[in-house]
Amino acid sequence: MVKAICYTLAAILLCTGLFIFAQIYMAGQFGEFSAALDALYTKVETRTATREDGYAVKALWDDKKSKLHILVPHNDISYVDYWLNECCGLLYNGEYELALGKVEVLREIAKNLPDAYSLRIENVF
Repeated sequence: MVKAICYTLAAILLCTGLFIFAQIYMAGQFGEFSAALDALYTKVETRTATREDGYAVKALWDDKKSKLHILVPHNDISYVDYWLNECCGLLYNGEYELALGKVEVLREIAKNLPDAYSLRIENVF
């Protein structure tokens, strides 16, 4: 009986530690991505962004998403890919007004996506 209680408590502590680590890790990854999106937003807003700026953010995202596939569902990752590819295409064509809207959506996604998978009561039930 004592062994079962100890094993159960150990499993609960291990899972809690894993969830806390995953949350901290995701916040760090999306924090860097958000900072890059904020810089891109500023450049698009002032019409100084080039396609290389968009592709630099895309390269950063490609590096991040290879590590986030473990924690974030593939549909959400492909959703970010979709908006980022559209933004890069618009920057390539010099359509800053439309690209600004895409970057704004990406900023909201990067802000809200980690919260959707955090350990909160509303996400559990």
